[in-house]
Amino acid sequence: MQDMNIGLWDFALRLYKAPDVADACLALQEKSGVDVPVLLFAAWLKQGSIALSPAKTVQIIGLVDEWRDEVVAPLRAIRQRMKTGPKPGPDKHTEALRDAVKAAELSAERIELMELETAGLALATISDDSNRSAGENLTLVVRYYHGSTLDAGARRAIATIERALIGL
Repeated sequence: MQDMNIGLWDFALRLYKAPDVADACLALQEKSGVDVPVLLFAAWLKQGSIALSPAKTVQIIGLVDEWRDEVVAPLRAIRQRMKTGPKPGPDKHTEALRDAVKAAELSAERIELMELETAGLALATISDDSNRSAGENLTLVVRYYHGSTLDAGARRAIATIERALIGL
């Protein structure tokens, strides 16, 4: 295990702000349905040299699926819808509400990251598959959402995030 001293929230903020990472994460979210907090979690584990197995990937994602589906995703949908309407928006009056929804969405993602961090710290103390490489973590997560064959766009997005990890 290399460095799990930085918490997942702080790590996620740093990685997400790295050049091109936000665009890569959002592309994976929009085109493959990837849950960005889970993707950032997989990168955090990779930085700590903790490998995910396919079974652990499914288990970890299962810990936060309901939260994402019932809290995070609806907040995101409302925020995105408010970019173009419904009437009376979008205008300066509805923008304040949209900002509040965006803040609630971010808070919900932070709660999801806290749950993932707890699970990740437990993974750091045990290993169910010592032959796996942590280098596969991002690919495992994207494949879970996208399917077994990754298209060129998904591979490019993963490569962008992995390059950013080197600079952290």
